[in-house]
Amino acid sequence: MRLIPLGLLALSLAGCALPYTPPALSPATQPAPASGNVAFPPPPSATTAAAPITILVSIDGFRPDYLDRGVTPNLNALAAGGVSAAMRPAFPSITFPNHWTLVTGKVPDHHGIVGNKMEDPARPGETFTMSSDDPFWWNAAEPIWVTAEKAGVHTATMFWPGANVGWGGTLLPDSHGAVANATRPEDWQQFNQAVTGAQRVDAVIDWMRRPAATRPRFVTLYFDTVDSAGHANGPQAAETTQAVAAVDVQIGRLVEGLRALHQPANLVIVADHGMAATDSTRTIALDRIADPGDFRLLSERGPYAMLFPVAGHEAALEAQLLKPHRHMTCWRKGEVPARFRYGTNPRIPPYFCLAETGWLILKSAATGPFHGGAHGYDNRSPDMAALFVANGPAFAAGKRLASFDNVAINPLLRDLIGLPAGVGLDGDDAPFRQVLNR
Repeated sequence: MRLIPLGLLALSLAGCALPYTPPALSPATQPAPASGNVAFPPPPSATTAAAPITILVSIDGFRPDYLDRGVTPNLNALAAGGVSAAMRPAFPSITFPNHWTLVTGKVPDHHGIVGNKMEDPARPGETFTMSSDDPFWWNAAEPIWVTAEKAGVHTATMFWPGANVGWGGTLLPDSHGAVANATRPEDWQQFNQAVTGAQRVDAVIDWMRRPAATRPRFVTLYFDTVDSAGHANGPQAAETTQAVAAVDVQIGRLVEGLRALHQPANLVIVADHGMAATDSTRTIALDRIADPGDFRLLSERGPYAMLFPVAGHEAALEAQLLKPHRHMTCWRKGEVPARFRYGTNPRIPPYFCLAETGWLILKSAATGPFHGGAHGYDNRSPDMAALFVANGPAFAAGKRLASFDNVAINPLLRDLIGLPAGVGLDGDDAPFRQVLNR
């Protein structure tokens, strides 16, 4: 997810550019033996153990193989003492659709957040962007914090795409953003990229200091710097490794803060997608394939393209778009392969083109050299795989799962929080049934 101009990106990543020194690990963050769990055992002196809380952590753009770079002692320890996997994102493998899938248990085609940018026939002239918080765009699927709040479970969100939305409500006209009849987390923070990782973690720890009656039992926490570094520099770059190391320090800060409070927790640490290397030698110029007078493009560059035909030009556009192309395949909306589970939502334009992993579709040819990283490709591509690590009293230790679809995360969270199984979800908790301590 790219939320700031490239000129500001260097400032946001400056804190990640320092040489990395692994933190001194306490016993809580040392790798655990296969027979034990790492996170947060009640201390021997505790007379009354606190009930476990559940914390869902997203590290945007964190590929599972980033754990192999030797700079993530805290995450590796949690994985060794808990459960880990390479998780499959939903399609398209981009930020907002996948974050909404993780908390709703539905694929983008069903929950309605079908892209980071989209339009809706019911709202002609409007465009959804990553700053849109009108509930109209979000109301098709209920996020886990709303389900929990309805059940009387206190929740708190330290950033998460959609967590600032008054879910289920209606935006009041001429009200400066007021929403009627909405449900939000008990506590929530409006996303601001200037809030540091340490500040985000400390806010979560501060919530844990509340009395039991008002302490949140379900919390989200979100980090964006790994994704930003991957976009700007590519997944193999030293800058990306530095960002990975820096966020691992914050995971250690979270673990230590919870341990100091004697607060047991089930940590579910995920990513929304992976990252693939891109450069200016692997681009596809749409204006060299189809006449720009025949279509309107929703976004000007990316791993995929969504196109609207100009009225009366449908046949001309199809004649060029739907024939075979090198490094790109295009479909009519209703003919997108079924395995993507994508193509029925009214917010998806009539034509959809997907590039081969590592290639970018541009409105017109690149004007100069560039390199970096991107996501949004085939969700089965190894480069798009997403991190999954879970650790806490609910999980067995030292278990490695086969890859699974991220629609299983909402059902898992329901199990951890004590909510009933969802109805009409696109996934279930089957991937975790053999690794949960019931």
